[in-house]
Amino acid sequence: MAITGAAGLLAAWEAGLAEAPAGRALLLHRTARPDADAGSLPVLPVGEREADLFALRRALFGERMQVRLECRACGADMEFELDAGELAQSLTGRDEAVVRVAEGGWDVEFRLPSAADLTAAARSADPRGALLARCLVSAVHDGTAVTAGDLPAPVQRRIAEAVEAADPGADLTLNVGCPECGRPTRAELDIASYLWTELDAWARDVLLDVHLLATAYGWSEPEILALSPLRRRYYLELCADV
Repeated sequence: MAITGAAGLLAAWEAGLAEAPAGRALLLHRTARPDADAGSLPVLPVGEREADLFALRRALFGERMQVRLECRACGADMEFELDAGELAQSLTGRDEAVVRVAEGGWDVEFRLPSAADLTAAARSADPRGALLARCLVSAVHDGTAVTAGDLPAPVQRRIAEAVEAADPGADLTLNVGCPECGRPTRAELDIASYLWTELDAWARDVLLDVHLLATAYGWSEPEILALSPLRRRYYLELCADV
């Protein structure tokens, strides 16, 4: 993965300010894979995108991720660490983009959902049905082709299980035991939202650095961003000592 420079990250952050969460996730994915064709990223399986975003987080901000949750049972604050590198590796599923369910006279092929599929399905009055219809490749029952609406609940559950096994990173759920009451709390870890929050804080800090150094030395933004973070910090310390 190519590590984007400060100017590129600021450009991505600026573009993302006007975007909804789905648009920000796509911007982050483009930052993670700058050499990929832009049109190919929205149709990748969701778990593949999540793994890319964890890898980007690791490259930009390091391995350790601080996470805070509120216990749903007693309301206590829980703080713990996750390893971005380990998560990126653990989210890798099978190479196939299509899963197959064959049992009880049913033969179904289903494409792993992408971010574009989830976004489109969320706009529907029946998101689950819309996603099923979008990603169904083929369905045959006792030799007769059927549509997504004809799939019974047990077959739909088998499809969901097969998709989860093939693309484990599509739905990363934490199950954390509370140190106060001992009861577990389940919560989804949205890496796109988590990473955007970090990028937003980083960008605002960098712009403050640019403001202070431009005021002190008269340098332009490109000149300041070309400095390494260590040298920028050193110049800021010199400004504070004056």
